[in-house]
Amino acid sequence: MNQSKFSRRHFLKTVSSGAVLCAAPVVLPAKVLGLDGGIAPSNKITLGVIGVGSRGRHDLQRMLRQPDVQFLAIAEVQADRRNAAKEWITKDFKVNDISTYRDFRELLDRKDIDTVLVATGDRWHAHASIYAAQAGKDVYSEKPCAITIDLCRQLAASMKRYGTIFQGGTQRRSLGNFKFACDLARNGKLGKLKEVHAAIYYLNVRYDWLPAQPQPDREHIDWDLWLGPSPWRPYNSDYVIKSQWRAHYDFDSGAKHHDWGAHTVDLCQWAVNADGSAPVKYWAEGDRLYGIYENGVKLVMRPDGWMGLGNCAVRFEGEDGWIETGDSGRIAVFPDSLRGELGQDFATYGGRNGGTHGEDPLTHIRNFFDCVKTREQPTCNADVICSSHIACHASALSWLLKRELNFDPKTDTFLNDDQANRMKTRAWREPWIV
Repeated sequence: MNQSKFSRRHFLKTVSSGAVLCAAPVVLPAKVLGLDGGIAPSNKITLGVIGVGSRGRHDLQRMLRQPDVQFLAIAEVQADRRNAAKEWITKDFKVNDISTYRDFRELLDRKDIDTVLVATGDRWHAHASIYAAQAGKDVYSEKPCAITIDLCRQLAASMKRYGTIFQGGTQRRSLGNFKFACDLARNGKLGKLKEVHAAIYYLNVRYDWLPAQPQPDREHIDWDLWLGPSPWRPYNSDYVIKSQWRAHYDFDSGAKHHDWGAHTVDLCQWAVNADGSAPVKYWAEGDRLYGIYENGVKLVMRPDGWMGLGNCAVRFEGEDGWIETGDSGRIAVFPDSLRGELGQDFATYGGRNGGTHGEDPLTHIRNFFDCVKTREQPTCNADVICSSHIACHASALSWLLKRELNFDPKTDTFLNDDQANRMKTRAWREPWIV
């Protein structure tokens, strides 16, 4: 073997397999081979993160608890965040030798990093994920995973082209109460399905610019890299430090619809057995969005009128009954006979799976790392994410354009509406072309 390719990882794998490397005996500590009950370094999944704001920190706290994950590097355009993240990871998880980068491309150039967490602002998710796939990394991306319809398709195609394991951060598919609700709908326990309801934020969009401020030194805050593929505009610290970029059309997926809709519309898609497809008609009435699937099931996306079972609620209604649940983990059903489907677990959902963000500390993230090893497709793979995000984008466009839109999910085409079709994509700022 060429000496330049004889890596430490290859060395450890060869030793652990019992192969003879040289005539002289090689003595290694038991922990290096995983013989002390731990995990050998050669079997660890190495991880880097792009973006370490509040959500990036949240995800990392769960990822770094996985015994087979080794953290190596941080990429973040804000120096204060880079340094703070390195400090708390070193302190809380006893991780040493963490590299920090202002430019994520330096992180992606490292051959010793297997997986990447993308937890930037929305404008960067798809681009960073595609660049990571091109660099041979597997990707866990926060939602929304892409901010246009065309970019959703491009993301899914790229993950397939490069053989990338991709998990979208729509973790509610991995939670027991939501899985149970979707199973009732999918398996006909509610009778013929009539309507599926998804909780969303109150819709909002902005096209203004915040007042210009002096641009900081790029080693402190790299404004150009923060903007990334989005159109240029003057620097204002509120975008960066206070995260007040939300609802600004240039940075957001459109109307803030994906903030909750990425989760709840995804669950509705699952309940309707519509993964890989989307509704064929969309319209808006005030802050409510509607869609109709080809099989006649109505999709209702609304910010209010819920039963108080927690954020990101969903409700599925059939001819014979209904079910509603949310992040509290509690479940309401009708008729009462459906409670029997839960058995003794019914009373435990709130305590076991509750939380303001519907978080399961293990299942969704563990599913990603397990699939990195097996090369099976994760729960929220790129194809699943693509179709549910497209449903959100198309319904948001009906609100933005203030008219009914007819849609062909097979071709991602709005019928007889050139303006809507133009809004399926955006012009990305060079050099960030994918």
